[in-house]
Order: sequence, then C-alpha cells, then structure tokens
Amino acid sequence: MGKYLLQVNYTAEGLRGLTKEGAANRIAYVSQFAASVGATVESFHFALGDHDAYVVMDAPDDIDVTAASLAVGSVGVASISTVKLLTADQVDAAIAKIADYRPPGA
Repeated sequence: MGKYLLQVNYTAEGLRGLTKEGAANRIAYVSQFAASVGATVESFHFALGDHDAYVVMDAPDDIDVTAASLAVGSVGVASISTVKLLTADQVDAAIAKIADYRPPGA
C-alpha cells in the first residue's frame, strides 16, 4: 500500500453540489468511492487557500489512484493533483542508493 495526498479544487458546479449535499455526506461518499478502487481514506479536510480539500489516501498502487483521479476528473466538477507520499524507510532506502553526482560545469 502507498500513501497519497490528493489536492482537490472544485469547479462552480462542484461547489453547488457540495453545498446541496453537505460536507459530511461528501466525505462519506469519497470514502465509499475510494473503497471501490481498493483504497481507504485516512483523512479528508476541507481547506481555505490554494485548494478546496486535501485527502490522504492509502491505495494498493499508482494505477488505483490514477483510476480514481480519472473518474473524478472526467465528470468535470473537480480537479485533483496527486502527490505520492513517502515513508522514512523509503527515503532512507533512496539515501542508501545516492550515487556521486557532478553538477554542470563542476
């Protein structure tokens, strides 16, 4: 399982739907939808700022998250930017593989 941060921006139509449906109902639906692609929602936060909502999701792999993002994006009521999150163990494994690198001009 991998962990993903979904940064969500609603369109005007998406915001109309959210205000009609309610925030708690939207979170419940997103959790149910995530389960349909084998994922679980760890947290869902509505936000002020650059994005309307942030969702942290655990999913089996990138394909499952891509499938969910494509489904949401194809409807046109929200756009999603996905960030794959890494554990400390994953970063430590990458650190162990760091090779010498010569910057340009050095």
